[in-house]
Amino acid sequence: MLETFQLQMNEYLPLRDVVFQTLRQAILRGELKPGERLMEIHLAQRLGVSRTPVREAIRKLELEGLVLMIPRKGAVVADITVSDLEDVLEVRMALEELAVKHACRRVTEEQLAQIRRFAGEFKDTLKGDDVAACAQADMKFHEAIYEATGNGRLMQILNNLREQMYRYRMEYLKDKQSHRHLMEEHDDILRALEERDVDLAVRTTARHIECQKEYIIRMLGERE
Repeated sequence: MLETFQLQMNEYLPLRDVVFQTLRQAILRGELKPGERLMEIHLAQRLGVSRTPVREAIRKLELEGLVLMIPRKGAVVADITVSDLEDVLEVRMALEELAVKHACRRVTEEQLAQIRRFAGEFKDTLKGDDVAACAQADMKFHEAIYEATGNGRLMQILNNLREQMYRYRMEYLKDKQSHRHLMEEHDDILRALEERDVDLAVRTTARHIECQKEYIIRMLGERE
Protein backbone atom coordinates (compact mmCIF):
# COMPACT_ATOMS: atom_id res chain seq x y z
CA MET A 1 0.00 0.00 0.00
CA LEU A 2 2.95 2.35 0.54
CA GLU A 3 3.39 2.69 -3.22
CA THR A 4 0.09 4.53 -3.55
CA PHE A 5 1.08 7.79 -1.86
CA GLN A 6 4.01 10.18 -1.76
CA LEU A 7 5.21 12.98 0.46
CA GLN A 8 3.08 16.10 -0.07
CA MET A 9 5.77 18.76 0.09
CA ASN A 10 4.94 22.23 1.42
CA GLU A 11 7.77 24.74 1.75
CA TYR A 12 5.85 26.67 4.43
CA LEU A 13 5.49 23.72 6.84
CA PRO A 14 8.08 21.92 8.98
CA LEU A 15 8.93 18.44 7.71
CA ARG A 16 7.17 16.76 10.66
CA ASP A 17 3.91 18.52 9.68
CA VAL A 18 4.34 17.56 6.03
CA VAL A 19 4.78 13.91 7.01
CA PHE A 20 1.77 14.15 9.34
CA GLN A 21 -0.47 15.62 6.63
CA THR A 22 0.71 13.02 4.10
CA LEU A 23 -0.06 10.09 6.40
CA ARG A 24 -3.31 11.65 7.57
CA GLN A 25 -4.60 12.05 4.03
CA ALA A 26 -3.52 8.50 3.18
CA ILE A 27 -5.64 7.20 6.07
CA LEU A 28 -8.64 9.41 5.28
CA ARG A 29 -8.59 8.45 1.61
CA GLY A 30 -8.28 4.76 2.42
CA GLU A 31 -4.78 4.38 1.00
CA LEU A 32 -3.79 3.13 4.44
CA LYS A 33 -6.48 0.69 5.53
CA PRO A 34 -7.93 0.09 9.02
CA GLY A 35 -5.78 -2.47 10.81
CA GLU A 36 -2.73 -1.80 8.62
CA ARG A 37 0.55 -1.56 10.51
CA LEU A 38 2.50 1.69 10.34
CA MET A 39 6.15 0.68 10.55
CA GLU A 40 8.40 3.67 11.01
CA ILE A 41 11.33 2.37 9.00
CA HIS A 42 9.23 1.42 5.97
CA LEU A 43 7.32 4.71 6.02
CA ALA A 44 10.56 6.68 6.39
CA GLN A 45 12.12 4.88 3.43
CA ARG A 46 9.04 5.35 1.27
CA LEU A 47 8.75 9.06 2.06
CA GLY A 48 12.49 9.71 1.92
CA VAL A 49 12.76 11.10 5.44
CA SER A 50 14.29 10.03 8.74
CA ARG A 51 12.31 8.06 11.31
CA THR A 52 11.96 11.04 13.68
CA PRO A 53 9.28 13.00 11.74
CA VAL A 54 7.45 9.73 11.05
CA ARG A 55 7.43 8.91 14.76
CA GLU A 56 6.15 12.42 15.60
CA ALA A 57 3.46 12.16 12.93
CA ILE A 58 2.25 8.82 14.27
CA ARG A 59 1.93 10.32 17.75
CA LYS A 60 -0.24 13.15 16.39
CA LEU A 61 -2.35 10.67 14.44
CA GLU A 62 -2.88 8.72 17.65
CA LEU A 63 -4.16 11.88 19.35
CA GLU A 64 -6.67 12.33 16.51
CA GLY A 65 -7.89 8.78 16.92
CA LEU A 66 -6.68 7.74 13.48
CA VAL A 67 -3.96 5.45 14.84
CA LEU A 68 -3.88 2.96 17.73
CA MET A 69 -0.82 1.76 19.61
CA ILE A 70 -1.16 -1.99 20.21
CA PRO A 71 1.21 -3.86 22.56
CA ARG A 72 3.72 -6.09 20.73
CA LYS A 73 2.38 -4.90 17.40
CA GLY A 74 2.99 -1.17 17.35
CA ALA A 75 1.02 1.49 15.47
CA VAL A 76 -1.94 0.44 13.34
CA VAL A 77 -4.57 2.41 11.47
CA ALA A 78 -7.67 2.62 13.69
CA ASP A 79 -10.94 1.05 12.64
CA ILE A 80 -14.00 3.22 12.09
CA THR A 81 -16.36 2.01 14.80
CA VAL A 82 -20.03 2.72 15.47
CA SER A 83 -19.18 3.57 19.09
CA ASP A 84 -16.63 6.22 18.09
CA LEU A 85 -19.03 7.61 15.49
CA GLU A 86 -21.84 7.95 18.02
CA ASP A 87 -19.55 9.67 20.53
CA VAL A 88 -18.31 12.21 18.00
CA LEU A 89 -21.74 12.94 16.54
CA GLU A 90 -23.33 13.30 19.97
CA VAL A 91 -20.89 16.09 20.76
CA ARG A 92 -21.19 17.59 17.28
CA MET A 93 -24.98 17.72 17.44
CA ALA A 94 -25.01 19.58 20.75
CA LEU A 95 -22.43 22.10 19.55
CA GLU A 96 -23.99 22.64 16.12
CA GLU A 97 -27.44 23.15 17.60
CA LEU A 98 -25.93 25.84 19.81
CA ALA A 99 -24.15 27.32 16.80
CA VAL A 100 -27.27 27.64 14.63
CA LYS A 101 -29.18 29.22 17.52
CA HIS A 102 -26.57 31.96 17.78
CA ALA A 103 -26.21 32.22 14.00
CA CYS A 104 -29.96 32.75 13.53
CA ARG A 105 -29.84 35.74 15.84
CA ARG A 106 -26.56 37.24 14.67
CA VAL A 107 -25.99 36.34 11.01
CA THR A 108 -25.52 39.32 8.68
CA GLU A 109 -26.70 39.59 5.10
CA GLU A 110 -23.11 39.37 3.95
CA GLN A 111 -22.61 36.17 5.94
CA LEU A 112 -25.85 34.73 4.56
CA ALA A 113 -24.60 35.40 1.04
CA GLN A 114 -21.40 33.54 1.87
CA ILE A 115 -23.28 30.56 3.33
CA ARG A 116 -25.51 30.53 0.25
CA ARG A 117 -22.45 30.56 -2.02
CA PHE A 118 -20.82 27.68 -0.14
CA ALA A 119 -24.04 25.66 -0.39
CA GLY A 120 -23.84 26.13 -4.16
CA GLU A 121 -20.18 25.16 -4.27
CA PHE A 122 -20.98 21.98 -2.35
CA LYS A 123 -23.61 21.05 -4.92
CA ASP A 124 -21.10 21.63 -7.70
CA THR A 125 -18.49 19.34 -6.14
CA LEU A 126 -21.03 16.53 -5.92
CA LYS A 127 -21.17 16.44 -9.71
CA GLY A 128 -17.63 15.03 -9.79
CA ASP A 129 -15.87 12.11 -8.14
CA ASP A 130 -13.44 13.98 -5.88
CA VAL A 131 -14.63 13.00 -2.41
CA ALA A 132 -11.97 15.13 -0.71
CA ALA A 133 -13.22 18.21 -2.60
CA CYS A 134 -16.78 17.41 -1.50
CA ALA A 135 -15.63 17.12 2.10
CA GLN A 136 -13.81 20.47 1.92
CA ALA A 137 -16.89 22.16 0.45
CA ASP A 138 -19.10 20.63 3.13
CA MET A 139 -16.77 21.93 5.84
CA LYS A 140 -16.77 25.43 4.33
CA PHE A 141 -20.57 25.53 4.48
CA HIS A 142 -20.66 24.58 8.15
CA GLU A 143 -17.70 26.74 9.12
CA ALA A 144 -19.43 29.79 7.61
CA ILE A 145 -22.31 29.11 10.00
CA TYR A 146 -19.88 28.85 12.92
CA GLU A 147 -18.38 32.19 11.95
CA ALA A 148 -21.84 33.76 11.96
CA THR A 149 -22.19 32.94 15.68
CA GLY A 150 -19.65 35.59 16.58
CA ASN A 151 -18.50 33.28 19.39
CA GLY A 152 -14.78 32.72 19.01
CA ARG A 153 -14.51 29.98 21.64
CA LEU A 154 -17.39 28.02 20.13
CA MET A 155 -15.77 28.31 16.70
CA GLN A 156 -12.48 27.04 18.12
CA ILE A 157 -14.08 23.98 19.74
CA LEU A 158 -16.05 23.13 16.60
CA ASN A 159 -12.99 23.50 14.42
CA ASN A 160 -11.08 21.13 16.70
CA LEU A 161 -13.92 18.63 16.40
CA ARG A 162 -13.77 19.02 12.62
CA GLU A 163 -10.54 17.01 12.54
CA GLN A 164 -12.23 14.08 14.27
CA MET A 165 -15.24 14.40 11.97
CA TYR A 166 -13.27 14.47 8.73
CA ARG A 167 -12.89 10.71 8.46
CA TYR A 168 -16.61 10.15 8.97
CA ARG A 169 -17.43 12.97 6.56
CA MET A 170 -15.36 11.23 3.89
CA GLU A 171 -17.23 7.98 4.53
CA TYR A 172 -20.77 9.28 4.02
CA LEU A 173 -19.75 11.38 1.04
CA LYS A 174 -18.53 8.22 -0.71
CA ASP A 175 -22.17 7.09 -0.78
CA LYS A 176 -23.68 8.91 -3.75
CA GLN A 177 -27.17 8.00 -2.55
CA SER A 178 -26.66 10.44 0.33
CA HIS A 179 -25.88 13.41 -1.90
CA ARG A 180 -29.42 14.52 -2.70
CA HIS A 181 -30.40 14.43 0.97
CA LEU A 182 -27.30 16.37 1.99
CA MET A 183 -28.07 19.13 -0.53
CA GLU A 184 -31.68 19.34 0.61
CA GLU A 185 -30.62 19.50 4.26
CA HIS A 186 -28.14 22.29 3.54
CA ASP A 187 -30.93 24.19 1.77
CA ASP A 188 -33.23 23.67 4.77
CA ILE A 189 -30.61 24.97 7.20
CA LEU A 190 -29.96 27.96 4.94
CA ARG A 191 -33.68 28.75 4.75
CA ALA A 192 -33.98 28.60 8.53
CA LEU A 193 -31.09 31.07 8.85
CA GLU A 194 -32.62 33.38 6.25
CA GLU A 195 -35.92 33.36 8.14
CA ARG A 196 -34.16 33.73 11.52
CA ASP A 197 -36.22 30.73 12.66
CA VAL A 198 -34.30 29.25 15.61
CA ASP A 199 -36.58 26.24 16.13
CA LEU A 200 -36.46 25.28 12.45
CA ALA A 201 -32.67 25.73 12.37
CA VAL A 202 -32.20 23.42 15.35
CA ARG A 203 -34.55 20.76 13.94
CA THR A 204 -32.98 20.76 10.49
CA THR A 205 -29.46 20.67 11.91
CA ALA A 206 -30.33 17.73 14.18
CA ARG A 207 -31.91 15.87 11.25
CA HIS A 208 -28.87 16.61 9.08
CA ILE A 209 -26.46 15.06 11.59
CA GLU A 210 -28.76 12.14 12.41
CA CYS A 211 -29.01 11.25 8.70
CA GLN A 212 -25.23 11.24 8.40
CA LYS A 213 -25.06 8.88 11.35
CA GLU A 214 -27.57 6.52 9.71
CA TYR A 215 -25.64 6.48 6.42
CA ILE A 216 -22.32 5.67 8.06
CA ILE A 217 -23.75 2.98 10.35
CA ARG A 218 -25.37 1.34 7.34
CA MET A 219 -22.09 1.44 5.40
CA LEU A 220 -20.16 -0.03 8.32
CA GLY A 221 -22.73 -2.78 8.63
CA GLU A 222 -22.40 -3.64 4.93
CA ARG A 223 -18.65 -4.14 5.37
CA GLU A 224 -19.03 -6.69 8.15
